Amino acid sequence: MSKHYVLAAGGTGGHMVPAAALATELTKRGHHVALVSDERGVRFPGLFEGVQTHVLPAGRFAGGPMGYAKALREMWRGRAMARELYRTFRPAAVIGFGGYPAMPALLAAFAEKIPTAVHEQNAVLGRVNRLVARRVDAIATSYERTERLPERLIAKTHLVGNPVREAVLALRAKPYPLLEEDGIFRVLVTGGSQGASILSEVVPDGLAMLPPNFRRRLQVTHQARIEDIDAARAQYAEHQIAAELATYLPDLPEQLAWAHLIIARAGASTIAELTAAGRPAILVPLPSATDDHQTANAREMTAAGGARTIPQKTFTAVELAKQMQKLGLDPQALENAAGRAKSVGRPHAVSDLADLVESLDAPLARLPVPVRQQKAAFA
Repeated sequence: MSKHYVLAAGGTGGHMVPAAALATELTKRGHHVALVSDERGVRFPGLFEGVQTHVLPAGRFAGGPMGYAKALREMWRGRAMARELYRTFRPAAVIGFGGYPAMPALLAAFAEKIPTAVHEQNAVLGRVNRLVARRVDAIATSYERTERLPERLIAKTHLVGNPVREAVLALRAKPYPLLEEDGIFRVLVTGGSQGASILSEVVPDGLAMLPPNFRRRLQVTHQARIEDIDAARAQYAEHQIAAELATYLPDLPEQLAWAHLIIARAGASTIAELTAAGRPAILVPLPSATDDHQTANAREMTAAGGARTIPQKTFTAVELAKQMQKLGLDPQALENAAGRAKSVGRPHAVSDLADLVESLDAPLARLPVPVRQQKAAFA
């Protein structure tokens, strides 16, 4: 039976990409989907083509008492608009993906007694998801261990993983790119959708410290912030390292396909794509991320042997060169790391999440056994 679903997500790539993957899967199953987000979210290129979108006001709780009061007013106004939407669209369920723009949609669903779920992309339950976790019908997580998730909520928690784009998932069936001892060594450097200045500052000098025979084999693709790209390009040129730089990589799945090693932040979407494709990485978590969630994101892949994590405070050219040599000088070790990265991927995340969503408005007697019950330690 065709149903209507509302997906509510904040306007960052970490929230929007899994929401878009679920929208595609639900549409394939014959359902109708609407997106609720902010101005940034509805403008993401290519993610929600053909999906009706709605921008709702949603304040951000910051700025002291005056800021909190303004945020509450905006949330309440967004809640009223969402309730009006639900009376015409009549969703079978509302699914939140985090971010403050998801809050009004979920508050309206509670008021209208519409089934709800939230999906957490990170290894630490986000602020908005923490605020609504007690009231939603189901919590979908991406890691076996999810911090700040109360143990009393385990009965409605499902480990599904973090959905990725089909183009990335398709790489899972392809072999790790052939790496010969004297062949080209392809490195992909990415700091996420906004780039990362620390990678632009450290990586060129770190690669320059590699032995000459290794350095000559390098072929680098580097995504950098617009304010860093010229300086990084000059550093690569000075060190005579073959490198292509861009502020945005629209063909990221293609870049992942040929990369032997990735140097990256540890955002939820990055980890999901690396483990789905099976690519080894050197991870530099963003230290200012809320609740240090990027360090938590990196733990599972690192523990499995698919990545090496370097805290930003110790991420120097010398340390990078040392880790690069440990990984890159032994092709078999690198291929083994790729396999270990793949071992913690969750390729069925989007279908498992869609199954969970479809079950939300089913009579209790027909609800399925949880997709995969989370068995992690709780903080």
